[in-house]
Amino acid sequence: MLVREAKLLNGTLNQYKSLDEAIRTAQFIRNKAVRYWMDNQGVNKSRLYKLSKILASEFVFVNKLNSSARQASAEVAWTSINNFYRRCKEGVKKKGYPKFKKHSRSVEYKQSGWKLSDDCLLITFTDKFKAGKFSLYCNSETREDLFTLKINRVRVVRRADGYYCQFCLDVDRKESGNYTGNLIGIDLGLKYFYKDQNDNAVVYPQYLRKSEKKLKRLQRQLSKKFVKSKKPQSNNYHKARIRLGLCHLKVSRQRKDWAIKQARCVVASNDVIVYEDLNIKNMVKNHHLAKSISDASWYQFIQWLEYYGKIWNKVVVSVNPNFTSQDCSNCGHRVKKSLSTRTHVCPSCHTEICRDTNAAINILKRGLEAVGIEWNNSTVGHTETADLASYGGASLTETLGET
Repeated sequence: MLVREAKLLNGTLNQYKSLDEAIRTAQFIRNKAVRYWMDNQGVNKSRLYKLSKILASEFVFVNKLNSSARQASAEVAWTSINNFYRRCKEGVKKKGYPKFKKHSRSVEYKQSGWKLSDDCLLITFTDKFKAGKFSLYCNSETREDLFTLKINRVRVVRRADGYYCQFCLDVDRKESGNYTGNLIGIDLGLKYFYKDQNDNAVVYPQYLRKSEKKLKRLQRQLSKKFVKSKKPQSNNYHKARIRLGLCHLKVSRQRKDWAIKQARCVVASNDVIVYEDLNIKNMVKNHHLAKSISDASWYQFIQWLEYYGKIWNKVVVSVNPNFTSQDCSNCGHRVKKSLSTRTHVCPSCHTEICRDTNAAINILKRGLEAVGIEWNNSTVGHTETADLASYGGASLTETLGET
């Protein structure tokens, strides 16, 4: 599945209010489905579908929403319930019991409830909320995909800077990769975003830290305009809220753009990528480092590594990060060190190397062992025939296909 996004433009205030009503209705159905599951045993997906139909007959505003959108809202509830069951079976400590949503921002349609114009420049929502016709603002690549590919679902998403339409396209994206023969082991960090086994470092721009002063000022302005006993709040309060939301949105987009570009660059220039499988959820419990870890967006970077590795048929491997910084990459002797110690000095073989570079070499060794490629220190990071020899004489394309 491929998701393309376009902004909804040229709508009136009443049209956007209709979209808000559709989003609130989808949230209502989702919360009712969760409550129904809590109150009744043995509830499955089909019973939640029936519930959405019953709600449409009981509530006039629910009947305004398209039937496929009502089913999609029930599916969202079932997904959270199913994930809860899965975590219970896996014995995860935090089960993630389904909760009620208070501020939903999207509504999803299936094959009905919307209509795309022949030139793919306009979309019309045809349910009883009568949101009407909107212009689609997107790039040429998205426009071309809307012409040629089948649209499975349409999702309307509300953000701080407007309303967006996401098209879920029925396609399995595969592209021919450019094989270079390079290998890379990635050690993620805070001083450097990552370092590889060749001591090449990438520094993260720290988007949140740079915007922190502005965010605090906007948050103060919002707090001054909030009146506890007043409902609804004033227009000035909502204007300040939107300004704050826009600033947060900009930071999140900068993080995403950075993660995509770095992951794309790494996968394009290497054939085997090995990274450490960090438990980020536990790492952010350290309140001294939580903000820096969240700002670095390691999770997004890893997601895009795996995505590009899949579509370009590259090998992307995650390994256990335990003792990668402490074990000597030359002799294997374990040297315990604190986080403040940035240089690895081995008392056994007298190797002196950057702590992160040492960890990157260990990460690459573990990844190659998992894939079944022999470690050869003289060929790491080089291309041409030397690397191909380390794959046992087979061509790189054949080896990647086997793994």
